Amino acid sequence: MVLKNFTYYTNGRKTKIPVKVCESIFSKISGLMFRKNSPSLLFIFSKEKKLSIHSYFCKPFTAIWLDDKKRVLKKEYVRNWKFNISGRGRYLLEIPEISVGSERFKY
Repeated sequence: MVLKNFTYYTNGRKTKIPVKVCESIFSKISGLMFRKNSPSLLFIFSKEKKLSIHSYFCKPFTAIWLDDKKRVLKKEYVRNWKFNISGRGRYLLEIPEISVGSERFKY
């Protein structure tokens, strides 16, 4: 698995994160489902549009919808077993919650 660095902007602040780009239709459909340990996932679409996701069979994660200039349009912490979470964007980041010992961290 090859990770690429992806840069996005929140209120003018630059953030760089290693991601796995989901290019195939199967990887776009499955996302974080059934993954125990996963890097952050990046979904790229041809144009800005409404993007709906769910969190069935997923651990909690943060979803970030971005415009064509990689600026954050919406950011939402998603708990597991939620349906019809949507936002508008050209890019979608799914950032899994990570655990370190007994502490939990969210990006």
